[in-house]
Amino acid sequence: MKTEELVQRDLLHIWHPCSQMSEYKEYPPILITRAKGVWLYTKDNRKILDAISSWWVNLFGHTNKKISKAIKKQLNRLEHVIFANYTHEPAIRLASELIKLFPGLTRVFFSDNGSTSIEVALKMSWQFCQQTGKDRNIFAYLGGAYHGETLGALSVGGLGIYKTIFQRLLFQAVEIPGPDCFRCPYNQNRNNCSTQCFEKTAETLEKIKDKTIAIIAEPILQAAAGMRIYPPLFLKKLREFTKENQIFLICDEIAAGFGRTGKLMASYHADIIPDFVCLSKGLTGGFLPLGVTITSEDIYNSFLGEREKAFLHSHSYTGNPLACIAGCEVMKIFKDPKTIEMINRKSKILEEKLKIFNTLKHTGEVRQIGLVAAIELVKEKERKTPFDPVLRTGYKVYRTAEKKGVLLRNLGDVIYFMPPYTITEKEMDFMIKIAYNSIKEITENN
Repeated sequence: MKTEELVQRDLLHIWHPCSQMSEYKEYPPILITRAKGVWLYTKDNRKILDAISSWWVNLFGHTNKKISKAIKKQLNRLEHVIFANYTHEPAIRLASELIKLFPGLTRVFFSDNGSTSIEVALKMSWQFCQQTGKDRNIFAYLGGAYHGETLGALSVGGLGIYKTIFQRLLFQAVEIPGPDCFRCPYNQNRNNCSTQCFEKTAETLEKIKDKTIAIIAEPILQAAAGMRIYPPLFLKKLREFTKENQIFLICDEIAAGFGRTGKLMASYHADIIPDFVCLSKGLTGGFLPLGVTITSEDIYNSFLGEREKAFLHSHSYTGNPLACIAGCEVMKIFKDPKTIEMINRKSKILEEKLKIFNTLKHTGEVRQIGLVAAIELVKEKERKTPFDPVLRTGYKVYRTAEKKGVLLRNLGDVIYFMPPYTITEKEMDFMIKIAYNSIKEITENN
């Protein structure tokens, strides 16, 4: 079937995610027929560099041979089996490796995506309080938070664009002040500040601490908020507050985990262990959907006993063997210390190359941690005045770069990079060049 016919059928029948479908008339979907490394290929063999790892999931390049081989081998043994009262080796192996990441956390609950791993943590912590006689009913989240798009995950998110229309369906949760280092009210630098901003966070928490079940946070990197990077000290203080007040801390490592920030897990920057950890995205190297929620033995034990105490949450594809074996292969790759060394080596290369964006008239800030980088575009540099959202400046940059051969995407007027770790320096040069030219074209020549 010809490309044009396939695209027309797509437009007739498919409702794409996170999209205003009326815009697909001007920008029809791009048909990808194969992929390799950082490159996506269209049917006519046009190349597009996947600078965002296809929504942050791909770690070691598309069609990675090691992960592909492991999945193919598992496919001929067991593709799926009910996970209630049954088990299989890939899930057992993966769980055994995951608990090593967080000393003190011993139990792994499998789900099938990031949003549901968050949902599981919220439900577990709520049920724990109900079953242990704790009179608590509040969840708290940081300003700018994003934790997924199920109703529970939306309830603890701080980005109105996702949740406003569903507000009446959501449970009540309290937004607590979080760090905004680009527009810091104390005029401090995230690299050496004492996190004075935590004082306001603590003030809010003091008012609700006796009723709060859990606080949920994206450690170090608030991704959907615009790749906001904040100091480890803030997270450390948050962990101390939750421990002192017997509040659970849920760390959402879905986007920032598995090496993205230069450490295996983002929470390692603050040297903390939370009560719940949620993982997905890079967990399978970007091959298959899988989510996990990791927690402690004490929490697990509170669910034992009568049937009514059981955690009655399930997915048909819970603990899918194909996804689990992909996760096992990812964990195997990370066991080699050279993997994190490679990420940090390329991070330093990227850091040097990013300096060119500071020469642009409308660059408000260039920020980076590990192999995550972002350029926040502003109308006026000194005052950090944002562009009028109606102009959709970031969106225009994304579309311009796409035509030139790089898939960037945007978060408002923040242009970001989150490429697979396999990206070469030459490919990095191409990515930077296209991003630079696209930003310049849209912000200075229009």
